[in-house]
Amino acid sequence: MADSWVNSAERIGADLHVELSGPGGRRAALIGALREAVRSGRLAPGTRLPPYRSLAADLGVARNTVADAYAELVAEGWLTARQGSGTRVADRVHPLRPAERVPVKAPLRARGPRHDLRQGTPDVSAFPRAAWLASYRRALQRAPNEVFGPGDPAGRRELREALTEYLARARGVRTEPERIVVCSGFAHALRLLCGPGGVLRGPLAVEAYGLGFHRELLAAAGVRTVPLPLDEAGARVDLLGRERAVLLTPAHQFPTGGPLHAGRRAAVIDWARARGAVVLEDDYDGEFRYDRKPVGAVQGLDPERVIYVGSVSKSLSPALRLGWMVLPQRYVDAVLAAKGEREAWASVLDQLSLADFVVSGAYDRHVRRMRQRYRGRRDRLVEALAAQAPHIEVTGVAAGLHAVLRLPAGTERSAVRAAAWHGVALDGLADYRHPETDMAAGDGLVVGYATPSEHGYGAALEALCEALPPPGAETVPARPAPAEPVPAHPAPAEPVPASGGGAAGRRRPRDEGSAGRCAGIP
Repeated sequence: MADSWVNSAERIGADLHVELSGPGGRRAALIGALREAVRSGRLAPGTRLPPYRSLAADLGVARNTVADAYAELVAEGWLTARQGSGTRVADRVHPLRPAERVPVKAPLRARGPRHDLRQGTPDVSAFPRAAWLASYRRALQRAPNEVFGPGDPAGRRELREALTEYLARARGVRTEPERIVVCSGFAHALRLLCGPGGVLRGPLAVEAYGLGFHRELLAAAGVRTVPLPLDEAGARVDLLGRERAVLLTPAHQFPTGGPLHAGRRAAVIDWARARGAVVLEDDYDGEFRYDRKPVGAVQGLDPERVIYVGSVSKSLSPALRLGWMVLPQRYVDAVLAAKGEREAWASVLDQLSLADFVVSGAYDRHVRRMRQRYRGRRDRLVEALAAQAPHIEVTGVAAGLHAVLRLPAGTERSAVRAAAWHGVALDGLADYRHPETDMAAGDGLVVGYATPSEHGYGAALEALCEALPPPGAETVPARPAPAEPVPAHPAPAEPVPASGGGAAGRRRPRDEGSAGRCAGIP
C-alpha cells in the first residue's frame, strides 16, 4: 500500500499552506505562490519555511522542485538561506500595501482608574508562580493516561480527597470525597443548584446586602429572593418563614462585615430541619481573619442541611476558575445530572495541580503569607484614615479583603464621584442593597485593599482620603428612618496603637465580632 503524505513528510517540518495553481509547471506555480505570500504579508519577514524535503512531501512534488524554487527566491531576495538557520523570509522584504485599503483609526479607549480599590480581587502580583509551577509539573508527571480523556463531572478524585482533608482541618467542614462536586466558582454553583434540573427552587431568602450579580443569576433562573434584614448579630434568621432555602455569608457578611452570631447559626439550622429547607453557605474569604481565629463553617453543625460553597478566587486567583460544593448526600446525584456527563468547566490539569498544591502544604503557606500581607494593608488603611480623616469610621475589617467606610448621611454619591475624579475606583454601599428590602440604609464606601500593587498602595490611600467628605458634611438623610428600633451609633473605639506602631491617638479598626456593629448600617 502506498505511504500516506503524513508518514512520508519529514517529522521536523512545519505546515505551510500553498496553492499550486496558475499557468506553467509545478516549479513556476510554487515560486509564484511563495512570492505572492511574501508580497501580501501573509508570510512576515523572518518567518521560517519548512525544509524543502518536508514541503515536497506535503505538496506531492519532487524535492528538486522545491529546492530549485527556494534557490530562485533566495537569488531574487525574497528569501534568505543560512546553514543551521534554514530558509526564511528576508527581513528587508516588506509587503505591498494595497492602495484601496484605508487604514481604520482605532477607537479611543477610556483611561482606566489610576487606583483600583474595588472589592473582590486579591493581589494578583502575589500569585505563587514558582510553587504553582512545581505542583503543575508534579501533577503532569504523575497523571495517569485517563486524565487526558473525558473528565468526571464530580471532579478529579485527587482534588476531592485533598479538599476533604483541608476543609475539615481549616474550616471545620464535615464531608467525604463522594459529596464534593468541583465547579468553577460560586456563580457556577448557583447555576447548577438553581438552573434547569437544579435542587433549589424559590423563594430563597438572601441577606439585605449582598452581591447583585448573584441576585441577577437567581432571577434569571426564576428564583424569587426575599431580603433578610441585618443587625449587630448578622442576618435576622429569626424572620425566616416559608422560604425553601437561605443564602448566607456567615463567616464574614458580604459586604458589611461581621460573622453570624453563634445563636443565629444554631437557629438557622433548627429552621432548616423544621422546614425541610437548606442553608446555602458562601464561604468566599473564610481563611482571611486577622484579629482572632477564623470562624468555622456553619456546615459543620449539620452537613445534611447545608450546601457549602468555596473557591480559590480570593485565596489564589479568580483566573483559575476552581471552586467546590460540599453537598448533602441527597443532592449529589441531582447536581451531577445537572452538570452533565462531560466536565466542561474546570480544567482537569488545574484540578490536579491544586490537589498537589494543597497536599504539599503550599496552599497553607500561601494563605498564611497573604493573611499577613492583607492585615498590613488593612492597618495602613486604618492609619491613613486616622491621620487624614478621623471623622470617618472604618468597619468590617476583622476579616476579608475589603473594608466599609461609614459616611455622613447623604454623602455617599458625592463621595463616589469625588473618588472617580481623583482616579479611584470603588463602590458605594448602596450598590449592594437589595432593591426590595425595607431595612434602614446607611451611607458608606466599600473599599478593597487587596487589589492595588504594593508599590502603588500608598498613593491609592492618599487619593482615597482626598475624596472623602470633610467633617460636618452631613446632609439631610435621603431615606426615611425605619419604623423598627435601630441600635444607636457606637462610641468611638479606644485609642490604641495599631500593629506596626504609629502616632498616638490612632484608632483600632472596629472588630465586628466583638463590637457587634453591622458595618455601614446605622
